[in-house]
Amino acid sequence: MSRIGKLPIAIPGTVKVTVAGGNVSVSGAAGVVSQSFGDAVEIKFDGSAVEVFPKDDSRHAAAMHGTVRAIINNMVQGVQKPYVRDLEIQGVGFKAILKGNVLDLALGYSHPVLYPIPESIKVTVKDGTAIHVEGADKFLVGKVTVDIKRFYPVEPYKCKGVRIVGERVRRKEGKKSAK
Repeated sequence: MSRIGKLPIAIPGTVKVTVAGGNVSVSGAAGVVSQSFGDAVEIKFDGSAVEVFPKDDSRHAAAMHGTVRAIINNMVQGVQKPYVRDLEIQGVGFKAILKGNVLDLALGYSHPVLYPIPESIKVTVKDGTAIHVEGADKFLVGKVTVDIKRFYPVEPYKCKGVRIVGERVRRKEGKKSAK
């Protein structure tokens, strides 16, 4: 049995949880997050805590036991305090502009890169080079961050591109000239 899966998830008074079969919905100050889980685990909510139990002794149920518990815990934490990721853009002429619900990225291509932002995610751009991604769903915040980064990952020679703040890129030496 999973050590993580055995732990009950304490629900604070400001968070509302609804469990219906394999569907879990959590709402709080930062928003609403819903997720449906398969039939490998059983989810019980008694008003103050959520507990997850494997339905049988199969390998899949054992694997999903701790995973489902961790996802529900992330949902509860996300509706209390939103998850945040920061990106920075480096490069001459590289910039980002927020146009309504679309992020317009100028990344040195012959065309602008347009990225539609999901409804539950809040994106802000500061000084054209700093992008702040915020939301209650941990998975969706990470997905949006990685999607934006994939448009132009940092290259190791000039360190141009989109990077997550705090990410270390190993700088490579350029081509050696003949003597």
